[in-house]
Amino acid sequence: LPGLNFRHALVEAAARGVRVTLLLQGRVEYLLLHYDSRALYGNFLAAGIEIHEYHRSFMHAKVAVIDGRWATVGSSNIDPFSLLLSREANVVVDDAAFAGQLHDSLQQAMTEGARPIQRAEWRQQPFLLRLLSWFSYGAVRFLMGMVGYGRESRR
Repeated sequence: LPGLNFRHALVEAAARGVRVTLLLQGRVEYLLLHYDSRALYGNFLAAGIEIHEYHRSFMHAKVAVIDGRWATVGSSNIDPFSLLLSREANVVVDDAAFAGQLHDSLQQAMTEGARPIQRAEWRQQPFLLRLLSWFSYGAVRFLMGMVGYGRESRR
């Protein structure tokens, strides 16, 4: 569940014509977190961001490849809990060969174990499922505020 600035950066990149593809956990591991992150799918899909859900197994990879050269690998989920409370970190690698290998690995994971989420399909999901997603999102945001994330982000 990325923060507002990160979400805006993804949407703005897509608006500039950058291909933004997200490979996300498709299997339900933590019910509340599964549904809260899905509350963001509609906005991402509307912005032209591709979303693929990985169902082959649980996926705990926290990686990114940008411009075929810059890559990051680590334990951070790029959410406030990971960044502020869990003391997690990522390593940034500026190397085209490494980024290329990571990109190929991600492409293989999408091809062999993920399914794309289509915007038209997403818009037709049942109302109660959308309500559950937004309720979960609100609950998680509330909990983040309770543990201090809200205060830290306003400084």
